Amino acid sequence: MKTSTKQEKRYRRQKRVRAKIFGTKEKPRLCVFRSNKHISAQLIDDKKGYTLVVASDLEIKKPKIQDKKTVLEKDNKEDKRSGKVALAYQVGRLIAEKADKKKITKVVFDRGGYKYHGRV
Repeated sequence: MKTSTKQEKRYRRQKRVRAKIFGTKEKPRLCVFRSNKHISAQLIDDKKGYTLVVASDLEIKKPKIQDKKTVLEKDNKEDKRSGKVALAYQVGRLIAEKADKKKITKVVFDRGGYKYHGRV
């Protein structure tokens, strides 16, 4: 039996998900990419092969982090997120604002082979 790496397994899951979903101009595919340090999301029209909107944590002004537990607060004071999860939340808000400007209200979510948990 051939052993698979984590990346190969994620790629197989990604292909399986991608075969089932399809984005159009009215309802584009929200594709999420996550690395160890960064996260990005884009809205893609699969019919034409165009990327409509892009958002990344590189666009967000990050506070200087002395330790990994620096808290970035949300609008609600009770709900606090820290570190990478907070940046992923801000990327989600940023891509939503950009999509609203282009009059996009519905999307098809493509988790990209990642678990729908935490940063995704």
